[in-house]
Order: sequence, then structure tokens, then C-alpha cells
Amino acid sequence: MGRKAGAVVTRLVLVLGDQLSRDVAALRRADKARDTIVMAEVAEETEYVRHHPKKIALIFAAMRKFAMQLEADGWTVAYSRLDDPDNAGSIVGEILRRADETGASEALATEPGEWRLIDKLKYAPIKTHLYPDDRFIASHAEFEDWAAGRKALRMEFFYREMRRKTGLLMNGDQPEGDKWNYDHDNRKPAEKDLFAEGPLAFEPDEVTKEVLDLVEARFGKNFGDLRPFTFATTRDEALQALGHFIRHSLPRFGDYQDAMLAGDAFLYHAVLSPYINIGLLGPLEVCQAAADAFAKGDVPINAAEGFIRQIIGWREYMRGIYFLQGPDYTRLNTLKHDRSLPAFYWGEKTQMACVADAVAQTRSNAYAHHIQRLMVTGNFALLAGIDPHQVHEWYLEVYADAFEWVEAPNVIGMSQFADGGIIASKPYVSSGAYINRMSDYCKGCHYTVSRKTGEGACPFNLLYWHFLDRHRDRFSGNARMGNMYRTWDRMDPDHRETVLVDAQAFLDRLDAGETV
Repeated sequence: MGRKAGAVVTRLVLVLGDQLSRDVAALRRADKARDTIVMAEVAEETEYVRHHPKKIALIFAAMRKFAMQLEADGWTVAYSRLDDPDNAGSIVGEILRRADETGASEALATEPGEWRLIDKLKYAPIKTHLYPDDRFIASHAEFEDWAAGRKALRMEFFYREMRRKTGLLMNGDQPEGDKWNYDHDNRKPAEKDLFAEGPLAFEPDEVTKEVLDLVEARFGKNFGDLRPFTFATTRDEALQALGHFIRHSLPRFGDYQDAMLAGDAFLYHAVLSPYINIGLLGPLEVCQAAADAFAKGDVPINAAEGFIRQIIGWREYMRGIYFLQGPDYTRLNTLKHDRSLPAFYWGEKTQMACVADAVAQTRSNAYAHHIQRLMVTGNFALLAGIDPHQVHEWYLEVYADAFEWVEAPNVIGMSQFADGGIIASKPYVSSGAYINRMSDYCKGCHYTVSRKTGEGACPFNLLYWHFLDRHRDRFSGNARMGNMYRTWDRMDPDHRETVLVDAQAFLDRLDAGETV
């Protein structure tokens, strides 16, 4: 994928592994006749956390195919494979290597989605023009303007602005169906569906197989199963995956988007976020497909609205928060939690069926849906007082769609309340009752979800009250949590003491490395 003979090259154009779109800002400003595109698989980006092998393979395979498409379209592409002996090992190092080869004195780049890499490019020893990543609906300035002067930055109100801006599911100035949010209709527990299609799976071609072999050799000891590998790795395949979801799963997505079933990793979820986040699909085209399906009468409004809200609501909002709060956001720890992440997050045995299932499918698929992340693995970590930075790094490592701009606010803010309420008005904690209501996990669990204390009591029940008790000074005045504290206070004092003693005994066993 080298330089064309005789080409006059004056600039380099950096395309990162999550910027695989013809519409990315730096590429739009490039000149095919004189510029060289730089793409590189580098050790620094694979090793700053120990990424799931499927995530690395997805990005590398998609990068290689995107580079081939650019070359076929007449671009000069300097592509560095991870095992290239001349590979400098870092993005900036590769830019400098290519500058030396071509004589280029400046580079064009689209703003990365992590402060870590933004800083590296800003201070690179070559003039680098950073352009805003305008694949998103809201610019940094728009989000800052929306946030300015607000006492609380609640997603729901930002989401309404995005609906107005895009016109999605709108009748003039009013929302379709006269409601902005149909979340109340999207909380049904699911039953086994033998005819559920699941996401579209793709057979690896020769390019992908070569990547899989490389990843297996280099990252085979990372947490996660590399094979079978069924992700889409081109835009055409990602569009097929989108069409498959709209036809087969979106009609029932709304009703069951919060449901969980043991052994069913996907239910009616799209699993399109990896493709959107690396650039194979655009957020607006995905939302428009859902809106069109509703307009044709193919899907109910709660399904279309719930899906669109995930993208132009939560996805855009999380990015806005990440850049608004700055590079120190991932170090926030308002609740001062400091327990180490338990070994069962890495696949060691646990007797909690819900956690075991969520972690097992994460290992297999580099995927778990939002309720599994928030209300199972995230909920447990928050209740048990796990260090939020360790939790953050775990999510960043294990999910194929995890990039810091979207992962960090979801974990630090929404899941772990480590930001003190910038995102969430209260911590997302629950006892085992919620998990039992929304899943079938409890039926086959070692613990008994109806048991509040004693042998076999559900750990979520014990830890829920332990969490509330130890953080009473912070949360007892929270309007949304008052009923919880009133319930706790009405309990018999001896029962409360038993709950706290049993919860602490569980935590002591956890700290001792015992199987819990």
C-alpha cells in the first residue's frame, strides 16, 4: 500500500482505526493528487489497556479493508501493519516515519476520541492540524452552549434538542405520538424465543483470517475469545447488519430492550454500536432507518423511539459530557470506593448466576447489552465499593464498542456515580428483585433472591442496604432516594444489624479471594 511513483506529496492525512469513513473531516480536506494517507496498527494503541482480542481484530480487519478501498479509489495510502519490522509502535512515531519518507512537513488529523491521543497529536514534533470530528450530531460548542448555566445536565432535555435538530420522529415542533420518551413501554421481561434472528453474522474472509492469526499470536493471552469471529468488517457488511436488524429485531426491540436471559447474549439488540463507533455506519443513517421503518408501519413507536434515543440521546450526550469535563474525568471517585476488581470479572468462578452469565458472554462476544452492563456488572461493582477507575478500565478493555469518549462517562458517571451526580440524579443501584424481574438468572442461581439474610441470601440484597447505610450522609436527602431510606428505617433494628453484618461478611470473603 505504498506511495505512487512520481506523486508529489506535501501533506500526510491521518486516519485512525475508529475513523473508517469517507466523510471523516481530515479525509474530506485531503487532496488525492498530492497527499498520503497514513494508517497504522501500532503497539501503543493495542497495549495501553489489554483489549479484548475480538476488538483488536475487528479494528485491524476493518482498517485493512478500508485502506484497500481507498487505494482502489486512487488514494496513496501508507499502511503499517503491527508486525512490520519498521513499525514505530505509536501513532506519532508512524507519522514521523512517513514524514521522513515523503518529505511532508505537516499532517491533517481528525480529532481523536480520547484525551490521551489528542494530547499526543497536539504536541507532536510535526505541524498537525486537528479538525473537529463532525460525524457527531452535536459539536463541542453546541453541547457547551446547552450545558451553560444549567443546574443539572440531564440527558432527557438534551435528547429533545437533538430530536428537534434532526427532525427524527417529529411532527413540526411536537414529538411523534405527543410523547418524547416511551421508556415506560420498554421494560418487559422476555421469554425464550427460538425464532429470534439475532445479529447478522459474517464468515471471515482471507484478510480477516490473516488478522485473526496475527491477533491470536500477539494477544492470545488477553481476556476474551477470539474465535468464532463474526463481526462485519466493511461498510457494505455493516449496512447488511443494519438492514437485518431493522427487519428482524427492531419490531420487538422496544418491548424487551431491558430484558436479560441466561445463555441469550443478544435477544433483539442491534449490536451495531461497534460499527457506528469505528465509522462503518453513520449515527444519523442508522436512526433514519429506524424512523423510516416506523413511518412504513413496520415497527411500533416505542421500538423506533427507544432505539433512536440510544444514539442521538445517550451516545451524543456521553460524548458531550466526556469533552466538557476534561481529561481528569476518569479519575473521579466521589464515593471514595477503593476495593479491587474481583477476579470473577476476568472469568474466575462466581456463584452469582447473573454476573457469571454477563461475564461469560462478554468473554465470548466482546459484547453485553446496556442493562447487563449497568444493572449486573456495574451494579455489583457500585454496591461492593469497587475502585471506579478499575471498573472503567475493565469496560474499556472487554467491549468491542468501548472507546473512552463513550465508555468513560457511561461507567464513571452513570454506572459508578463516581462523578458525584454530573450524569445521574441518583446512583443506579438495585437489590436482586430488579434482576429477578427483568431476567431468568435467579432461577438457576446458587443464591436465593427472596432471601434477605442468612445462608444463601442474594448478595445484591445484602449489599444494596449496606451501600445505602454507608452512604447515608450523601444520599438520604436525595428526593429520589427518600423512600429507600424510609423503608430501611422502618425495619426492625435487629434485622438491620443482621443485614449489615451479613453484607460485611460477604465483602470480607470477597476481599479474601474466596469464591462468592
